Amino acid sequence: MDRADLLPVGRRVAYWRGRRKLSQQVLADRLGKSKSWVDKVERGVRSLDRVSTLQDIAAVLRIDTAVLLGRDAQPAGVADRAEGVERIRAALSAYEIALERPAPRRSVLSAERLAREVAHVWATFQYARYPQVVDLLPQVVADAQRTYALVPGRGRMPLVETYRVTAALLVKLGAPDVAWLAVDRAMTAATGDRELVAAASVQLGQVLRESGQVRVAKSVMLAAAYRIAPPVVEFGDPVELSLCGTLLVQAALAAARDGDDRTAVELLGEAAEMAAGVGDGHDHHRTGFGPTAVELARITVAAERGDAEEAVARHERVTGRDGWRWLSAEHRAAYLIDIARAYLHADDPVNAGRILLEADRIAPAEIRHRPAGRDLFTQVARDPDAPTTLTHLATTLGVG
Repeated sequence: MDRADLLPVGRRVAYWRGRRKLSQQVLADRLGKSKSWVDKVERGVRSLDRVSTLQDIAAVLRIDTAVLLGRDAQPAGVADRAEGVERIRAALSAYEIALERPAPRRSVLSAERLAREVAHVWATFQYARYPQVVDLLPQVVADAQRTYALVPGRGRMPLVETYRVTAALLVKLGAPDVAWLAVDRAMTAATGDRELVAAASVQLGQVLRESGQVRVAKSVMLAAAYRIAPPVVEFGDPVELSLCGTLLVQAALAAARDGDDRTAVELLGEAAEMAAGVGDGHDHHRTGFGPTAVELARITVAAERGDAEEAVARHERVTGRDGWRWLSAEHRAAYLIDIARAYLHADDPVNAGRILLEADRIAPAEIRHRPAGRDLFTQVARDPDAPTTLTHLATTLGVG
């Protein structure tokens, strides 16, 4: 390791200035600053908290900005993400079974082994390891389709789950058109099974909202929710309550995005009743549904309507719960992205930056591999009031 990598950023400026044989005055002149300013930076008296300033200094010193920060720049590859989406699209577009193409060399998996593979993909997704999920999915999609063709009875659930996790990932990657193909396949495969239809509908709601069809999303989610709703909530099965409650939350988020705050609040009230019968710490059908999940939705809705005070108060309380820690990394980080966006819209870049840093700590891929998270991160990092740590991270990631 170069010894400069161990230095604070100010001392690193001095190190590279020496390597380039520049005096403090020359560096100051080229930056349009005073010699005193350069001296204070190098001594750590003045912090470098703006991406543009870091970039200017790096340009004068003829080094990469990430080197100035002593980190390796590892930006999420846009080309790699696009290639991954295309490989998943190709797997979804293969009709070898229907066209009676020759069977591949790899033998067809048993329904039991396929179910284990799909569970592994879901777990990887919930840990927010999106690049790994991209690598896994094309083969799992192919396996699920072949197994279902051979044993449709036992292969049905893993096939639906495969399409669900595929749609969930594609929404993350900003590819709602391909996600639509996956979720449509899931709904078709699930037809006739109330529970599987409700589970697939969760991803349907995500795809519709990501596509901007919020009114359609609200309508469809309500229909799906009331179809799986138990006759009496107090005696409802936890699985049905989780699915119904999750769909109501999806409908509420769609209503909030459409500006219908009253409906959003009412739907979340219904969802809260169901959450009380489920409790925290469960993950029926990969929903993570419970009282904490509903509270996160309440905060998102409050932030959407610009009520920052209520959102902040609720946010501080809910993140101290055990239920918060029991949610998946993906669930928590995705919520934090939504809250950070709302803070930015409320002209509060400081809190937006603080929350984005927390999201990056919990699930780095939400910032580094999810286009929506990366774009938001860039917007916040450009604000002069953004936290210094965030602006440094933005430079490392090659954004800002």
